[in-house]
Amino acid sequence: MTYNNARMVQISIRDLTKHFGAQTVLDRVNVEIGQGELFFLLGPSGCGKTTLLRHIAGFYQPNSGQIFFGEEDVTRLPAHKRGTGMMFQSYALWPHLNVAQNVAFGLEERKRPRPEIEQRVAEALDLVKLGGLGTRRIAQLSGGQQQRVALARALVIRPRCLLLDEPLSNLDAKLRHEMRSEIRRICKEFGLTGIYVTHDRDEALSMADRVAIMDGGRLAQVGSPEEVYRNPASRIVAEFIGETNFIPGLVQATAGEGLYEVKTAFSTLRARPSELGWQPRHGEKVVLSIRPEALTFGHLLDSPNQFPGHIADTTYLGSSVQYALQIPNGPEIKVCETNPREIRPPSSTLVRAMALPHDVVMLKDE
Repeated sequence: MTYNNARMVQISIRDLTKHFGAQTVLDRVNVEIGQGELFFLLGPSGCGKTTLLRHIAGFYQPNSGQIFFGEEDVTRLPAHKRGTGMMFQSYALWPHLNVAQNVAFGLEERKRPRPEIEQRVAEALDLVKLGGLGTRRIAQLSGGQQQRVALARALVIRPRCLLLDEPLSNLDAKLRHEMRSEIRRICKEFGLTGIYVTHDRDEALSMADRVAIMDGGRLAQVGSPEEVYRNPASRIVAEFIGETNFIPGLVQATAGEGLYEVKTAFSTLRARPSELGWQPRHGEKVVLSIRPEALTFGHLLDSPNQFPGHIADTTYLGSSVQYALQIPNGPEIKVCETNPREIRPPSSTLVRAMALPHDVVMLKDE
């Protein structure tokens, strides 16, 4: 299948606002999505991510704000004139049509010549590794194959951008992993601009060029997966993008190398601010975020960040083991060790977990 890369567009969302009755579901959303970028909208149910995607597709009209495809204002343009390909969570395939007929539907609506339709359908099926299955009935396909048919149908029209609304949520874990790679491969192979809605952080971290975390109809943070994971802008972002421990504290002093000393209920720890340029005041309330995998037992003896406690619970997962460490006069925190050679059972014996200062992230107390 061939694409005209000039059709791939940059998408600009400007002050987009949407109300459903008295509820504001999109609140002055502003974001630029680059040409050929695979951009993820991530967040819990009800945060506004699917509503934003449906505005881009043209299914909803905003109360205010604008949507641009390149220089073209498409805010009021009907969905069928925007040149987008859409993949739904339910696949939305027609069971009375065979595979090829499902894929051809968009081209038939556009009244393309029959020889062109047949050629493009065959190319699209080859692209998603379903070549030769055009005559199959939808009911004869596995869930993963049906998902590939839906992807071929979205791609066959050679869209300006590909919109994906939780397309992998109905697949089992193995197929989800396989299709993540396939969708990213296809988008990158053809330079497609892709906007992908999910609540699955592993999908976002493994596939996205950039991620937008949504909360209450607003963009809480936009950045690369690594930026958002390592430098969350808020407690909400830190919690949603990955498992973490939160420890409240008070800023005491600077500690060099951009670090600060923070007094907690059980110890004074060293941490780095989550935001460049943020210089917290002495006595300011903050929250420390420490990922479980940033903690280890006994390998960082020179670290000032030590967490004495006893193991209250052990969960063995093969490639990793997760511990609940109860700190005296402090919280219970999670520790995760990968490729464990020793499994520590629950015990009243005190042990020490440790974390490097740059792995302890200081967030504003909101």
